[in-house]
Amino acid sequence: MKKNNKHYKFINSQTGYVIYYYSISDALEPEKIKEELEKIKAQVAIHNGLYLETVYWEEIKDEQ
Repeated sequence: MKKNNKHYKFINSQTGYVIYYYSISDALEPEKIKEELEKIKAQVAIHNGLYLETVYWEEIKDEQ
């Protein structure tokens, strides 16, 4: 069985702009996915010089 990935975009809430895209295996447990996304969120905020609270993520859903 082929494993799929979930795709996320990280957004600066002050501007509404997407500042980072990230993919993660959907084979992970939901709490592990959330842990990984929180870690990436912190890295994105630091790299872009933003407060952690101004960055959030959304899952990119396929529109079929």
